[in-house]
Amino acid sequence: MRLVLLGPPGAGKGTQAKELAQQWQIVHISTGDLFRYHLAHDTPLGQSAKEYMQSGRLVPDNITEAMLKDRIERPDVLESYGFVLDGFPRTVPQGRALKALLEERQERLDRVILIQVPTEVLLERLVGRRTCSLCRANYHVRYHPPKVEGICDRCGGALLQREDDQLDTVNVRLKVYHQETEPLVAFYEEAGILARVDGNQEPAVVTEATIRAAEGGPHD
Repeated sequence: MRLVLLGPPGAGKGTQAKELAQQWQIVHISTGDLFRYHLAHDTPLGQSAKEYMQSGRLVPDNITEAMLKDRIERPDVLESYGFVLDGFPRTVPQGRALKALLEERQERLDRVILIQVPTEVLLERLVGRRTCSLCRANYHVRYHPPKVEGICDRCGGALLQREDDQLDTVNVRLKVYHQETEPLVAFYEEAGILARVDGNQEPAVVTEATIRAAEGGPHD
């Protein structure tokens, strides 16, 4: 099973990707995690991506594609039953590059799932997110607050707002999504593999709909 999750920032792609990975014992590949890995390890690719990520702009295709190609050729992916991509592709050229990469391996995507959420909900979700500076546990000021404001329940670390979750950057990220990523919807509709899911529901309900969509059954 080879899947792609599409949707704006804050749509819940990461949450649903983890559920799909568990459902079919496939590898969850988050380009956000790839970017953070390369930044943390100060790799050449990470250095190239840094200025784009901090300003909320899309990382250039050649950098993103190089990171993905490296990840998709690692043993855990090659030996698994497939993968679910979260955060890639983000542009039509990236979609074409992914198609070409898979064709080289005599593979293809099984399904692309678009998670749809209203803009006002996305803003609330993103601006309210907090991450522990030590153990990386995730919180939300409304939906999942810590017991003590600003302090991680697990390890006592300080909770921080990521730079790309600050309001000005969030607005840039959403604008970029509409301009650069939404054209992928038509790209995958033409390929006959796009399914749409209402992401403005309880996570468990979204998961059920996403699994049905991945299997090619009825979906919202």
